[in-house]
Amino acid sequence: MVRTIMGRLDEPAFTALVAACPACGVAALDLRSYLDRRVDVMLGDPNDDGRWVHDGEKFIDGTFHVVCAACGHVALDARECPRCHAADGLTRALAAPTRVMPPKRCPTCKGTELTVLAMVPGAVRYSGARVAPPRPLAELGEPGFHVVTITCEACGPIVAIETCPLCEAPGPLRERP
Repeated sequence: MVRTIMGRLDEPAFTALVAACPACGVAALDLRSYLDRRVDVMLGDPNDDGRWVHDGEKFIDGTFHVVCAACGHVALDARECPRCHAADGLTRALAAPTRVMPPKRCPTCKGTELTVLAMVPGAVRYSGARVAPPRPLAELGEPGFHVVTITCEACGPIVAIETCPLCEAPGPLRERP
């Protein structure tokens, strides 16, 4: 079995894809990608809006949809899971709620503040210049938002998902950049 290190796109393929729309030549594309997002919670509820904690390689790795902002031409519509490549895994990931929600308290120290690391779909317009931060397409508790780990600052990780956090395919998972 060959393990794929990257998602469907590597950096050269991504760069070529977002250079301009192949149908009309406009360099304004709307992208969707599954990205790492950190959310602080208190008593099980979000304490903030969350923040993106991915780098450029992880953005490219999670990209699953690219469409021209001018003419609507679809340049990429990947249906496999962006994390593990399971067939039609993206459909399951976008429709399913997370399999685990943060508890109200750490089960060990009973602390009320926890940190959730999740994979969340985000959308952004790319036009070659500096890109604004992606807009999250799901929040904690909504379909598409998938918890990967829950950590207590005092105790460390209290939950870590072992299967694919997006589509529930069994491990082992491919390495991420």
